[in-house]
Amino acid sequence: MKDSQIYKRVLRERRHKAIRAKVIGSAERPRLSVYRTLTQITAQLIDDASGKTLASIATAGLTGDAGERKGKVAESYLGGLKLAELAKAQKISVVVFDRGGFRYHGRVSAFAEGARDGGLEF
Repeated sequence: MKDSQIYKRVLRERRHKAIRAKVIGSAERPRLSVYRTLTQITAQLIDDASGKTLASIATAGLTGDAGERKGKVAESYLGGLKLAELAKAQKISVVVFDRGGFRYHGRVSAFAEGARDGGLEF
């Protein structure tokens, strides 16, 4: 790896650590943790008090109607809708959003929009 790639990763991990110091999930209000890779977004609903994952989703290969969104942004939006659907099945309606140190734009923002449109509040 190049030094610049390592530096970018270190800075993201530092931002994520600062976010995690403030954002804590509970059984009533779990943490919606988002991780972005080059190909997909993975997200989990986590109860930090018990250390358990309540629901998880990966956006790879999701298809459907995402409005005017295209490509990976559309997959991210559909992933947010799918996670909201899984949360509703477990009677979860309010979450705390953990963007994982990633900037809140593009695919991360589309995922959050999909989760909100699916009925989650944060």
